[in-house]
Amino acid sequence: MSEPTRCGWHGTDPLYIQYHDEEWGLPLHDERRLFEMLILEGAQAGLSWITVLRKREAYRKAFDNFDPNKVARYDEDKIASLLADPGIIRNRAKVNAAVGNAKAFLAVQQEFGSFDAYIWQFVGGKPIRNKWKTLREIPAETAESQAMSKDLKKRGFRFVGPTICYAHMQATGMVNDHLVDCFRYNEVGE
Repeated sequence: MSEPTRCGWHGTDPLYIQYHDEEWGLPLHDERRLFEMLILEGAQAGLSWITVLRKREAYRKAFDNFDPNKVARYDEDKIASLLADPGIIRNRAKVNAAVGNAKAFLAVQQEFGSFDAYIWQFVGGKPIRNKWKTLREIPAETAESQAMSKDLKKRGFRFVGPTICYAHMQATGMVNDHLVDCFRYNEVGE
């Protein structure tokens, strides 16, 4: 049996292929997972996604399985222990941003009833289904990611520039950026 046609950005790394095949682009509405992806996308800034993906399990352990209620209460001792953890990206600005973003995340939940309701408003509540034929066609940011970034920053989030927001939108299925000939394009739906 031959390999299915894929987008190609994942290379040959089995972890990356699994992420592409099972997760990337699938519409996500789970609050904890949305928080996880927001923090991981911010941690990725300036690095490759595979670097973060390889550290994901260590991040889950270090950040209490991305429970925003717990992360929002991290104090200086906890932050110091995170900065000493070789399993995660030990960047003070990114770790501090994760704690601040947890607080902002909880405020958004309070205001909108859920982070899901808030974040999905930037795409009108349903995925944008693009029709890219090549990886070169896929933008680094869009008007929607720019609007999301601006609003998140206004609410106190950090490491949420338009490119990071677009990566978040791709990862959580707010946009379907699988190439049209990728076997996942139709599977992730509209």
